[in-house]
Amino acid sequence: MNCPSGLSFVPEFYIPVICISIVQIPMLTYTTITAPATAEFRDRGSKFLAYAYPLKSVEEVKSIIADLKKEHPKAVHHCYAYRMGIEGTVYRANDDGEPSGSAGRPILGQIDSAGLTNVLVVVVRYFGGTLLGVPGLINAYKTVTTDALATIERVEKNIEFPVKLSFDYTIMNEVMTVLKQFEANILKQEMTLFCDFEVGIPLVHKEACLQKLEAIYGLKLE
Repeated sequence: MNCPSGLSFVPEFYIPVICISIVQIPMLTYTTITAPATAEFRDRGSKFLAYAYPLKSVEEVKSIIADLKKEHPKAVHHCYAYRMGIEGTVYRANDDGEPSGSAGRPILGQIDSAGLTNVLVVVVRYFGGTLLGVPGLINAYKTVTTDALATIERVEKNIEFPVKLSFDYTIMNEVMTVLKQFEANILKQEMTLFCDFEVGIPLVHKEACLQKLEAIYGLKLE
């Protein structure tokens, strides 16, 4: 703004600019289930049987569902959902012939509401002769899934950082002492001329554990 000579312009309002820095804290643990569980729900003659399983890999899903179809050959639907991975980025919801979004999504929603991952839930339905409608189906699949998950013991597991170790037998005790100290898991081991280990170090102990391992003379890390 141009001001007459000798005058200065003073703004009526001063708006401060505030910069906010967001620091993302990495996840250190995840929650899953320890064992299979079942639950049953009935509505107007239809029977819904939920089967919850801890899941190690997506490849297990096909064989689990195949076994349930053999166990329940007269069931009309075998709907399922699973959530996999530390960040839960791998998932699927299957309605198996039920109206779209009425079965798989409600099952997955209850897995997510429980904050779980590496979990599969299959719900087997026996038709009772009365149509339940989409709201009734959503309620049935949600309820039976919730009931199954409520009966299972949950466990919080460490997210691990994978490391490969190669060393001579002479330093075995030293290496094992460090791994035990920091609760590292031995995922794979091969004992030939040298010891080759694949281990998982809990992220919470990553820096301290690697520092100790790197200080061991003769140990190679990858």
